[in-house]
Amino acid sequence: MSEKIALITGASRGLGAALAEALAPEYHIIALAKTSGALEELDDRIQAKGGSATLAPIDLTNAQAMAGICRAIHDRWGKIDLLAHGAIHGAPLSPMAHAADKDLAKSINVNVTGTATLITMVAPLLGDTGTALFFDDPRAGQPFFGHYGATKAAQIAMARSWQAECARIGPKVIIHQPAEMPSGTRARFYPGQAAHDLSNAGAEAAKVLDLLAA
Repeated sequence: MSEKIALITGASRGLGAALAEALAPEYHIIALAKTSGALEELDDRIQAKGGSATLAPIDLTNAQAMAGICRAIHDRWGKIDLLAHGAIHGAPLSPMAHAADKDLAKSINVNVTGTATLITMVAPLLGDTGTALFFDDPRAGQPFFGHYGATKAAQIAMARSWQAECARIGPKVIIHQPAEMPSGTRARFYPGQAAHDLSNAGAEAAKVLDLLAA
């Protein structure tokens, strides 16, 4: 049986890192994130559990770098079995009338354009038998979440369109809304919130494994 390959974006921390660790016994993990140090720590944890990973310290918004890693994946493995897209930019909370243009630009670049580019580049690697997983966080229309809510909604709208387009021919596209958990993004939204009031990334990763097995 050929090796199963999982590409995880936003893999350096939070749910992305927890999911990489949870999948590692069954998949070779291609861990993509901007933070090299955190990726190396993830690799240590995966290896300690007997798994293996390829680290891709890449900015999702760098189309040339993304094309390079996708070409490298094709040349080495010829495919991926699972895409888990956890990379996100959480713009600072702000009233819309005072929201900074630079935060909107980055939100669009990461959450919308980056996702569109990722889908285009990864679809051939998934073929008709792979699975693509997206994580919903419905904030659109909530006070102070203007930039994040709008661009996250746009990201999921693209995923839903792809899901409908692939319903009969594959790949399988799953959109999952995890429970709220402590993360760097959430800490910026709700500083000081007690972690014990939330789920944790390990528990949410276990739920994702159950979802993938269903």
